[in-house]
Amino acid sequence: MTRLVPLILAVTSLAGCTAGMAGPQPRNLRAENELREALAGKVAGRPVDCLQSGRSGDMRVIDDNTILFRDGRRTYVQAPRGGCAPLGSGQYTLVTHSFGGMGLCRGDIARVVDLQNGFTVGSCSLDSFVPFERPRKI
Repeated sequence: MTRLVPLILAVTSLAGCTAGMAGPQPRNLRAENELREALAGKVAGRPVDCLQSGRSGDMRVIDDNTILFRDGRRTYVQAPRGGCAPLGSGQYTLVTHSFGGMGLCRGDIARVVDLQNGFTVGSCSLDSFVPFERPRKI
């Protein structure tokens, strides 16, 4: 019996890891509408690897797979690799650290923190930031 307990713990740990690697879940209707509204009339630009520190202050979480950063007329869409659960539930916040003065960059690890007690409940790896802005009128 004492040998069985470590085996059960190992199996359940591995099952939890593979469940988190399933990939992004489909966006629910609320999140889909919120994203559509935020990007209405805007077109995608070329992805960038980093956001300067000043551009990463106005953050809006759409769901576990989509985070928006607004910078005036431009909105950057961040889709963390593999998602960022359970960020989209509304009970958590994203805590990021920028290193070397570059701001937030592709490959940085962000922590998901419980707003009630400050405990880290997850983390995710940031991907490139896709800028969206209204086309300039000619």
